[in-house]
Amino acid sequence: MTNPIQQFIKICPKTGAFKGLKPVKGFARLFLPLAGFLALLWVLFRVISKPSRINYPCVRAAMPFASGFIAYIAGLFLTALIFLKAKKLLQTANYWIASLLFVLGLGVTVIFQGLDHTTEASIKTFTPPSHLPFGVAKGIYPGRVVWIHDPEATNENCTLSHNSDGITNESDDSWFLKKNNNQAVIDVMLSKGLKALTGQISDTAAWNGIFKYYNNGRGKGEVGYQSSEKIFIKTNATSSWGGNFNTNNLSKRENSYFNISETSPQIVLAVLRQLIDTLGVPQNMIYIGDPMKHSYKHSYDMWNTEYPDVHYLDHDASYSALGREQALFGDSEVIFYSDSGKILRTYVWDPGRPGEDPAYDDRIYKIFEEADYMINIPMLKGHRRAGMTAFAKNHFGSHTRGDASHLHNGLVWPEEMGAGRPAREGYGLYRIQVDLMGDEILGGKNLLYLMDALWAADHELGSPKKFQTAPFNNDWMSSIFLSLDPVAIESVGYDFLQNEFTDERNNSDGAGQYIQMNGVEDYLHQASDPSNWPDSILDADGIKYPFTGYDPEGDGTLLASLGTHEHWNNAIDKKYSRNLGTGEGIELVEPSLVSVKNIAQNIHDKFVLYNNYPNPFNPSTTIKFQLKESSIVKLSVYDVAGKLVDIISDNEYRSAGTYEVKYRAEKLSSGVYFLLMEANNYSQTIKMVYLK
Repeated sequence: MTNPIQQFIKICPKTGAFKGLKPVKGFARLFLPLAGFLALLWVLFRVISKPSRINYPCVRAAMPFASGFIAYIAGLFLTALIFLKAKKLLQTANYWIASLLFVLGLGVTVIFQGLDHTTEASIKTFTPPSHLPFGVAKGIYPGRVVWIHDPEATNENCTLSHNSDGITNESDDSWFLKKNNNQAVIDVMLSKGLKALTGQISDTAAWNGIFKYYNNGRGKGEVGYQSSEKIFIKTNATSSWGGNFNTNNLSKRENSYFNISETSPQIVLAVLRQLIDTLGVPQNMIYIGDPMKHSYKHSYDMWNTEYPDVHYLDHDASYSALGREQALFGDSEVIFYSDSGKILRTYVWDPGRPGEDPAYDDRIYKIFEEADYMINIPMLKGHRRAGMTAFAKNHFGSHTRGDASHLHNGLVWPEEMGAGRPAREGYGLYRIQVDLMGDEILGGKNLLYLMDALWAADHELGSPKKFQTAPFNNDWMSSIFLSLDPVAIESVGYDFLQNEFTDERNNSDGAGQYIQMNGVEDYLHQASDPSNWPDSILDADGIKYPFTGYDPEGDGTLLASLGTHEHWNNAIDKKYSRNLGTGEGIELVEPSLVSVKNIAQNIHDKFVLYNNYPNPFNPSTTIKFQLKESSIVKLSVYDVAGKLVDIISDNEYRSAGTYEVKYRAEKLSSGVYFLLMEANNYSQTIKMVYLK
């Protein structure tokens, strides 16, 4: 009798069942099992001592190999059992049953050897969705985020040293001190950023463009700022609580929280100079503060010296003698959280004693309701619960409760890693940041998104950290970001943080675990595109409820796209879809025609580049400028891409006086160009249009 197994083996090659299969020989046969075994050892080594590392990028990258190795071993074991059983059946002449087991053994082998163990579930859990743009880009130039980086803005040699006796003295070397911040450089950084954001050639025109864009989008028409309108500058004063300040003068108390990174007083001063000196906003129409906190002495003194009529807000009424005004509570609830009390809770600060009272709504401070415009200025940082903190997270200090603990359940990790409450990692969960970003007051009144990254940090209570990646190269981040798209600018900030604070970085604070948590960007996915909203939500008891959508006003009107979200192409080029011409997402702009080193604060009184006339011109134009002191002058022409195309005057010495210089542009093509004047350490740019 013919053995059915022998018949099967003879027939299969003729039918082509195994056509194209080639034997694996030599070391290649052992490579994948060896890689899987090493990956399994790595995962066990990292996770056994600290289970939270299961979410680290290095562990996530090793998981498919480790799981594949486990499946490989399981497949071999199961196959061996099946073939042993088949052999015994053959010996007892049970050919048909043995044949079936033989085929089953082959199937198990093929399946386990060829299976891609990166399943759909693991992709959804550990890998962010596509990096293609989500949502609808916002702005005069949709999706534009301007990044200004100048190492001269901060003191590279700042040591962050301070005493611990509670008394501030001259030996302190903290980040916020004047000696560690070049105010003139920061002023120019802001000026360059405003012009790049709007495409204008002067600061005044840039502000007018911003106000007109905002007002037109709110149905007020294309109108600029009116002198009767209030502007609120929302800062972040994270450390200003508890015993961290001296009650006699609101100076910082020198303890372990002394160097917490928060909104730089220098960037706020730069904004005040722009609004008051450049745009002409009355001082008494401007309010500054973090209403849940206090206004520190070092910030108040800096601002009040130049602008005594600005309103400086404080949480308490008891500091009116120090020039502060109490931030008053709003009269009624105005923000209604879209989870309808299913996720957010009011609980005691103790993971072992969570309360059960749901948080449905909140009052906010009256200044938010009364202001016509808001400029939100957070410091770019990681966060131990949210993963990152920027504009959305800065509004955790905008409601009138004693703290923001009732909002923590809407974050990725409500009570920090390992603190006892369940994590909310992953995508498609209710995120409190979306309600805050989309609220008609907290989000709707935001005129300009200005992100302070001069002294960026790894988490909300961390001191500034030097960035090791390029172009920072172990220096402070020394950057600011500007945008009119709230989602785009937070997306860019996320890319910078995620690239810098990895688990592999040697960081005593262990910051990599925060920014690398799975689902940090979930709120950006949802804020950009309603199709990313969850269909349902689970409460703390595991009960499933339908999610009707984000409606922070509670009036039945759901949010539309708040902006665009995507990731850069890589950490070296830092290009987004609009930079690459591949999509309608983010455009990251880096205006850097000239350095702004050591610019004197009164420099505009000494050198003035007036204009060129005629403009547009063909083929010649006259450039007019004034020097109030002798100087070395250079006049250069750049194209719109920032490329130097001509030098009109190359480092010529000129005495004080007014000059007119003729320029002929026959060798250039028709288009827009920028004339750059450099005199001593001053620089100024104007736009010229050449029409052949």
